[in-house]
Amino acid sequence: MWSVVWAAVRSKAPYVTFPVAFVVGLVGYHVERALRGDPPPAAAEEKSIAEQREERKLQEIAGEDLTKVVSLKDKLEFAPRAVLNRNRPEKS
Repeated sequence: MWSVVWAAVRSKAPYVTFPVAFVVGLVGYHVERALRGDPPPAAAEEKSIAEQREERKLQEIAGEDLTKVVSLKDKLEFAPRAVLNRNRPEKS
């Protein structure tokens, strides 16, 4: 008879364990929240790293004149040295 009872308990264990675990977790959550109290309000939302990087770049270029750029004709190093080194005339 005991083998039949244990077989029934084993087959129905998930149906019993889940609700018990859910109730224990819910009670534990509320007890822990009552002991700790309400969380402090967030002082200021921190900006993401991407936003901080964009702001830093904007501050760096704020004082520069963006219309003055080097011409591609004057700039000889537009490609990696290993690619076009043998066909390029040497700088004097």
